[in-house]
Amino acid sequence: MNSFYWFFYTFIKSVSNAFFGLKIINRDKLIEKGPVLIVANHQSFLDPPMLGICYEEGIYYFARKTLFKGIFKWGLPLCQAIPIDQQNPDPASLKQIIKLLKQGKRVLVFPEGARSPDGEIHKGMGGIGLILNKTKVPVQPLRINGAYEAFPINSKFPKLHPVTVTVGDPIDYTPAELNAKGKDAYQHLVDRMMDAIRALPTEE
Repeated sequence: MNSFYWFFYTFIKSVSNAFFGLKIINRDKLIEKGPVLIVANHQSFLDPPMLGICYEEGIYYFARKTLFKGIFKWGLPLCQAIPIDQQNPDPASLKQIIKLLKQGKRVLVFPEGARSPDGEIHKGMGGIGLILNKTKVPVQPLRINGAYEAFPINSKFPKLHPVTVTVGDPIDYTPAELNAKGKDAYQHLVDRMMDAIRALPTEE
């Protein structure tokens, strides 16, 4: 974890606890060592930093490529953000994620791509399944709740609202599922991710 990431991590952790009462359910289930593909629903701009601080060590995550402008062009890479086109993920971004996972890193992705327009969990994009097919790393589902109410899409400023993150067990894929290739096979892997996220409780 570089010094900038550590500063950002500490700042977000303080803000999340003070203003959003961030609560992590099943924290003991977090996979802190080795490669992990972390998958979560996407409610808000708050999601990446709040999910990131759940882990003691730094993680990598996708960020919309249009955000990499001005100071963010310099700052986001230091926060271990990887630019991606949400509507049309390019092969270079996917290859970078695969490379990081094969190096033993933890990477957060939002299979839905864009933020939820209504706070509900929507269908995931099959491209994430390709990443799993190529790496076969553990997949840990997380569910964030309350971030939509705190900072919904098209809102200019966040508001105070409790946020919880529920940690799930790794998804138990079969070798046949992981080795199958093709669009339908990759979509099946992602559908299972989304089902696992939906199944997680939003409170204890």
